[in-house]
Amino acid sequence: MKKILFIIGFFCFVNVNVNASIVVMDGDSGRVLYEKNMSERKLIASTTKIMTALVALENAKLSDVYSVGKEIKEVNGSMIYVKEGEKFSLNDLLHGLMLQSGNDAAMIIANNVMNYDNFIAQMNIKAYKLGMYNTYFENPHGLNDDTKNMSTAYDMAKLMLYAINNSDFIKITQTKTYKVGKYIWNNKNKLLFDYKYLISGKIGYTKASGQVFVSSAIKDNKKLVIVSIDEPDKFNLHKKLYEDNFNKYKRYKVLNKNVFAYKLNVNSNDYYYLKRDYYMLLKNDDFSKIKIKVNINNYSNYLNVLFNDTIIHSEKIYKKSYIERKNDLKDLLLFWK
Repeated sequence: MKKILFIIGFFCFVNVNVNASIVVMDGDSGRVLYEKNMSERKLIASTTKIMTALVALENAKLSDVYSVGKEIKEVNGSMIYVKEGEKFSLNDLLHGLMLQSGNDAAMIIANNVMNYDNFIAQMNIKAYKLGMYNTYFENPHGLNDDTKNMSTAYDMAKLMLYAINNSDFIKITQTKTYKVGKYIWNNKNKLLFDYKYLISGKIGYTKASGQVFVSSAIKDNKKLVIVSIDEPDKFNLHKKLYEDNFNKYKRYKVLNKNVFAYKLNVNSNDYYYLKRDYYMLLKNDDFSKIKIKVNINNYSNYLNVLFNDTIIHSEKIYKKSYIERKNDLKDLLLFWK
């Protein structure tokens, strides 16, 4: 396997597969801070299970109980080795899925949360809604014997960016060991044990895909998502990329909902406001690269945040009369008085 020397920051060197795909993404804005082959479609192995878990979490209850069926005989490889006829809650199965990377757990979930074919369809619908336009799922586990799941490092970073906003997903993927009955499932994500800032992650591997790793970490209120595909030294690479980028960037509030107010013209009594703040990781020389453009028309009202003249975020803005805004500001001042 060919290797190249890849310089990370100022303090280390690491050997990286020349064919690897890598993305470092700002966990707030979704801006790509570093990339290598990020749009190349590749097999994603068991990182597929991130989407499997999300579809299950959004379409069923953790307390739902399912019986193990013949579907477990259709897969091989990494398993939780449950037996036909046994019963488990969705919560149990999701831990088996994300910690032990059970392909059998994936099949039980996909066959019970809804009809199997509908489950796969929902995985692809969700991918499209998240803007994962170079992703396609054919199974819920990631094995590529008869069916294949294809994606890109960029798309998988977008998936993780969405996943880390789900508290149940975070809780499950942060679990190091899970016990249910006679079964004990251990988390295969070694970086969870070695890097205290890690909040979530999922590894994957087949001979065809190589090593795949999708993870997220938070340090000093700065959030990052990192994806590597076809990179053997995945844990060291992610840790070093985290430290390099945490040191390089600071977190700034680019849009402040309590300050932002846009008036269409001087004769108008209406203001436009935001419902939430928007943060970005920036270096000191990045501020001049940011522009805010407001768009108001008959169909929708929104603003765009541009970085280097490229739109990286769109946010809906809402109309409010001058009197309503004045009262809101008055209430805010009284609250802090």
